[in-house]
Amino acid sequence: MDPAQAELLVEAARWAPSAGNSQPWAFIMGRRGDDTHQRLVRHLAASSRRWAPSASVLVANLAHRLVDGTDWEYSEFSLYDLGQAVAHMTIQAQSLGLFARQFRAFDRDALAAEFGVPAHWEVTTMSAFGRVPAGTASAARQAPAPVRERRTVGELLWTGR
Repeated sequence: MDPAQAELLVEAARWAPSAGNSQPWAFIMGRRGDDTHQRLVRHLAASSRRWAPSASVLVANLAHRLVDGTDWEYSEFSLYDLGQAVAHMTIQAQSLGLFARQFRAFDRDALAAEFGVPAHWEVTTMSAFGRVPAGTASAARQAPAPVRERRTVGELLWTGR
């Protein structure tokens, strides 16, 4: 992924809606081969270490949780707002022909220490963005697709009964 595409991912997040336009999110972004990417990879759990290091871009997603120097919540919506921003990044990636995968299999505390994340910010999840490696796309098309069972629309709508 070239730097311009990586910047477009952050630009998409920048325009996500947030409570009171607070934009309570930040990102630690590393492109494969750079120092930040290597530092992010150090903190992956075994399950994500099998695939995430090959992603073109790894992003640690941070939410502004507490008012600096207090235990007061910054915004009760900060995690929701961060989710909006990450969703916008995911949609932008898809429009660029990239794949996105969100995950939580990493050491949040160690990652926060590695990058000096202040206590009023919370490292929440990571996202991996990139292309399917050459030769795997055709193999993936031949393999049976995993079953993705989803609840029905009727099950998602609350009727109050």
